[in-house]
Amino acid sequence: MDSPYDSEKGGISSLVPENHPRRESLLLRERLTESMREGSVVPQGLIAHGRGECFDYLLGERTNDFAMKSIDASAALLLISSHPVISVNGNMAALTARELVKLSKEIKAPLEVNLFYRNHEREVKIERTLKEAGAEEVLGVGNDASATIPELFSERRRVSPRGILVADTVFLAMEDGDRTEALTRMGKKVIAVDLNPLSRTSLKASITIVDNVIRVVPLLIKRIEELKGKGKDELVQIVNSFDNRKNLREALQFMSERLNQLALSL
Repeated sequence: MDSPYDSEKGGISSLVPENHPRRESLLLRERLTESMREGSVVPQGLIAHGRGECFDYLLGERTNDFAMKSIDASAALLLISSHPVISVNGNMAALTARELVKLSKEIKAPLEVNLFYRNHEREVKIERTLKEAGAEEVLGVGNDASATIPELFSERRRVSPRGILVADTVFLAMEDGDRTEALTRMGKKVIAVDLNPLSRTSLKASITIVDNVIRVVPLLIKRIEELKGKGKDELVQIVNSFDNRKNLREALQFMSERLNQLALSL
């Protein structure tokens, strides 16, 4: 599979040999560290990525059946939502900016910057990354983040009154559980991409996609394109038939069985 960064002549792709068995993973790490040096990713984001890589190993670094089920439900939910919003943090912008912009256009959902470690410089840099990837407008930057999520006290409480505040569905990834829980208390549906099925985000979200965001977003776009011709009743049925807790159990069972298989192979 070609890396999304191979075309950057003289850039990070030149650091990793073409035949390196972990080339793709190393390129993603380099892209994140480069974004940290530029100021859009914070050091804590590197820790979060490393933790996610550990779970990705347990998944076999591929999209499994339980993830596809949640992608199906997510695609259907986004299509029937009246005001979906895509929440973007530094890691997401660094790794999937072009794909997020495409998703935004596909479902007519605004992109909104939302950060735990928020400052105006980071907001602007993430906005620039998204606009360079094709976004026409990015919410949640500067004075636009003037509304607040009730009962949330971190900087994540600051949201756009045109975006997350009035959204009926929020798509997010690499999230802290506090905001996910607060959003669901407000009556919003939350679609979370999280490699850790035991995180509070995974447990509190309406739909959790246990997979790597770099694989999820392209697959989600493809599934949305496939479902666009379906009637609303059929889409509602797809959403209603999805059981997030059951799906999380399947993810954990898969990881457990994979660990046993790996142990027996040594």
